[in-house]
Amino acid sequence: MSEQPQQATFQIEKIYVKDLSLEIPNAPQVFTEQVQPQLEVQINTTAGKFSDPYYEVTVTATVTARTGEKTLFLAEAVQAGIFQLRNVPGEELGPLLGIGCPTILFPYLRETISDLVLRGGFPPVQLAPISFEALYVQRLQQEQQSGQAQGAGPQIEIAR
Repeated sequence: MSEQPQQATFQIEKIYVKDLSLEIPNAPQVFTEQVQPQLEVQINTTAGKFSDPYYEVTVTATVTARTGEKTLFLAEAVQAGIFQLRNVPGEELGPLLGIGCPTILFPYLRETISDLVLRGGFPPVQLAPISFEALYVQRLQQEQQSGQAQGAGPQIEIAR
């Protein structure tokens, strides 16, 4: 009698804000100026096993608002999640941690950034949707070209 392979399971254990910061270096003067800032957004993901069968995945957003050379604000949030993965085949683990989990975390990150910027006295920033699949593929291509082992997640810069 052969043993049946155990069914793969995926479960969200916890979603939380791991780190949060807002800097307004030119306050209070920036609040008296009527300017349309240029936004720069960077998104970065990481994933790692910390205890069998638990993985922590993070999605970090750094939003910098500038007008000319002056920084209006710098907001950064690290949204994290603990995910329980059991019996997931090795070839599915990377895409699950690099695409699936960040996709689950991103709406929470959008809300965190929007709320943080609003509490800082600025109009809320709505992060544009991100294709974590495209970022994952881009990272794999970069790793293949450079021959690096799998490490930190992809980083993308978006200028608006």
